[in-house]
Amino acid sequence: MWILCLYPHFFMEGKAITDYSINEQIRDKEVRLIGENGEQLGVMSSKEAQHIAEEAGLDLIKIAPTANPPVCKIADFGKFRYEMARKEKDNRKKQKIVETKEIRLSPNIDTNDLNTKMAAARKFLSKGEEVKVVLRFRGREMAHMANSKHILDDFAEALADVSTIKKPAKVEGRSMLLILSAKK
Repeated sequence: MWILCLYPHFFMEGKAITDYSINEQIRDKEVRLIGENGEQLGVMSSKEAQHIAEEAGLDLIKIAPTANPPVCKIADFGKFRYEMARKEKDNRKKQKIVETKEIRLSPNIDTNDLNTKMAAARKFLSKGEEVKVVLRFRGREMAHMANSKHILDDFAEALADVSTIKKPAKVEGRSMLLILSAKK
């Protein structure tokens, strides 16, 4: 476990480098072989595929063990490992993590307080973040939940120019939730 923690660059697409079978570790009868330039060489015995890889001076790497028959590729394992690590790094760069901000309201909120909360939500939405608007009910307020839905509807309507409703108002326990996301 320590080795995996100390060397995170040995992980690729959720698989550790050690999860790839190479050369003599491949024990399947038949494999589908892909050449070093990406061309299909067909289905053959693993011994035959190993022999072809040795002649080319490269490694035989099992890249799709669950396929039927398993798919193997002829490549330099060091280069293959480097390319997979690069691909994983590029994918991490491209993905955008959307943060969700929460704004809490109560059923008896005053107009000015509501406007302040709307201004905060507008700021979050302009940054591209999602806003989760929570209308919390306490005590006897629970008896009038249906009457307070208009607060969330007004909130969403006031921010309609900068947001879209990702998840409409819905009661969850002692609160009513509405999720807004920034307009594209």
